[in-house]
Amino acid sequence: MITGGAVTAMAAAAGLLLAGCGTSGDGVRKEGPAQNQPAAKAVTRTPAATATPAQKVDAIKLVKADPKVSDQIKKNLKPCVKDQYPVDVTYGQLTDSGGADVVVNVLTCGDSLGIGSYVYRPKGDTYENVFTVEQSPVYADIDRRDLTITKQVYGPGDAVCCPSGVDVLTYHWSDGTFRETGRTHTDYNKVGNNGKVPSEGSEG
Repeated sequence: MITGGAVTAMAAAAGLLLAGCGTSGDGVRKEGPAQNQPAAKAVTRTPAATATPAQKVDAIKLVKADPKVSDQIKKNLKPCVKDQYPVDVTYGQLTDSGGADVVVNVLTCGDSLGIGSYVYRPKGDTYENVFTVEQSPVYADIDRRDLTITKQVYGPGDAVCCPSGVDVLTYHWSDGTFRETGRTHTDYNKVGNNGKVPSEGSEG
């Protein structure tokens, strides 16, 4: 069974940038423009009020200064329009740091696909990278105190909009590292819908 947080991650990975501003039923704060807009702004979400940091981090500076981030990601991390970067930032409690951990997703400007996901743990006045995945398309999110990694699965001939399925991996912080605690795979039934994944609320 896919948890509510995993469903959120799947929806985010499919569209990645969430439309409008508001608060969902589980208290997740979402800000940002509609998906696929070229002027993609940084999106900031806070899963719990208790995880709100005293000061927001400069995600762009954090990623570009991180030796664990590939040179290709750093090279591609440019504003889509003016100073608007395709970055999704989530604050929450994932580790035993006692403060707000930071999840950063780096996206593409055109299709809003995740090309890199990172988790940063506060350490004094700085942050340390404790989790990295750069196998695109990928999207990281917080489900309660667990880290969820959503990966779109594409088959031969699949368009960017229409993957064949999705993998959701769940990790929990234990003994100073993230350990995988579960995974699910969902195959999308495209039959009868011209090969497209049915949108939410549509009839089969």
